[in-house]
Amino acid sequence: MSPAAAEVPAAPVPSPLPEPVVAMTGITIQFPGVKALDDVSLRLFPGEVHALMGENGAGKSTLIKALTGVYPYDAGTVTLGGVEQRFATPADAQAAGISTVYQEVNLCPNLTVTENIVLGREPRRRGSIDKRASRERARRVLRELHLDIDPRSVLGSHPIAVQQLVAIARAVDTDARVLVLDEPTSSLDAGEVAELFRVVRSLRERGVAILFVSHFLEQVYEISDRMTVLRNGRLVGEHRTADLPRTDLVRAMIGRELATLEDLEHAAPRPVEDGAVPRLAASGLGRRGAIEPADVRVHAGRVVGLAGLLGSGRTELTRLLFGADRASTGRVEVDGRPVRLRSPRGAIAQGIAFLSEDRKGEGVVGDLTVRDNLLLALQARRGWLRPIPRRAGDEMVARYIRALDVRPADPEALLRNLSGGNQQKVLLARWLLTEPRLLLLDEPTRGIDIGAKAQIQELVAQLAAEGMSVVFVSAELEEVLRICDSVVVLRDRQVVADLDASDTSLDGVVDLIARGNARD
Repeated sequence: MSPAAAEVPAAPVPSPLPEPVVAMTGITIQFPGVKALDDVSLRLFPGEVHALMGENGAGKSTLIKALTGVYPYDAGTVTLGGVEQRFATPADAQAAGISTVYQEVNLCPNLTVTENIVLGREPRRRGSIDKRASRERARRVLRELHLDIDPRSVLGSHPIAVQQLVAIARAVDTDARVLVLDEPTSSLDAGEVAELFRVVRSLRERGVAILFVSHFLEQVYEISDRMTVLRNGRLVGEHRTADLPRTDLVRAMIGRELATLEDLEHAAPRPVEDGAVPRLAASGLGRRGAIEPADVRVHAGRVVGLAGLLGSGRTELTRLLFGADRASTGRVEVDGRPVRLRSPRGAIAQGIAFLSEDRKGEGVVGDLTVRDNLLLALQARRGWLRPIPRRAGDEMVARYIRALDVRPADPEALLRNLSGGNQQKVLLARWLLTEPRLLLLDEPTRGIDIGAKAQIQELVAQLAAEGMSVVFVSAELEEVLRICDSVVVLRDRQVVADLDASDTSLDGVVDLIARGNARD
């Protein structure tokens, strides 16, 4: 596909349109060695849900931070209600009526729902906080949103979905004219997403302009009225959602056809020889209160998927296979030999590597460079008294940056400045440098764009073809069925089925997850 064909022309915008609440024009932001945004524009209209689309590294987060006062911009203008603004801090943006709800809720879990809603704007009486008036104000805003949440309850006692709704209620209490939702659904199940969308539609009817960022295309097409597409820090176009077919959206975001995904979808299953000893065999492996005893077998050159809802036990089982948590039942064999996985160090000694779902908390060392992050696991295995020679380290880093298409291809860039998808590639490369024989991947493609997702899926297929064993955990069932040879289905913290992926339908897996039995 030629570069010109990848461009999707901006759809004609029907008129008349109301004046935009927010108009960002010609926004340019330059970081050392990187132009994060180059002449980007964005319009948000009252009473609309506007999706901001693009690959990781396209500039979505940077544009949001320019709007909300986190980053200054080098060129361009921002107007709010027709008046030019330049917010120095997020507090300035919030005071002007722009509120943001992030994927990781930025509230105080140790305070009550009421205290979080009114925090910093508490009603006072005789110099002290009027707790009764605070509770009544919280009840009123929760009632307006039809949310059945006890305002006296501690925020941290609620699941993430409820905490996000409380964050939205706080935004409503500040009379927000613009609400930015940055990946709000990545950790929610279907019911929680439906409740969030009900609240979003309610706010849209009240005239709030909502900027919605998500990698889930189904959700974008369900909830958004209009979208802006970015690629490589530049504007591709603004479109009415109904006017832009999904295939055109994907082409606009990544600038190339997804032949990778199509090839993976039709890849031949990797067979297991009769009598072959599994690379890893876990029998009755469990942990009290976390996962019921489970059996898992992973052969050389095979990809085994773990499928189930959040809380089904996928992550808990994966952590037991790496020794990150101590099993209370069961046994593990590697190449037919009993082993005790009491710690990650012991698992690494057995050739097992683990990419955690918590990229931020358990993977990224943001203040270190790409080079240092890449070499971290290999250096730890060698021991800190045996530093990796500089020249050898540089060669390995350059090879893996090139092989995984890490952008920017600068080994001295701080990892925190890379997009989520490129951070994930660095973490994956970190483990591949240790030359593992079994790779445990827990949600390796969550929260990253479709282009990076395709690259990681292609890499998994390539590693399996070369003989590596892979355990692949994903909430996206289509992804599991596409790239895995077999699928272990979990429900209510126990394994309910072990299926051959080539003989399994999506509906069958859904029924197993929902009811514990497959369709006939």
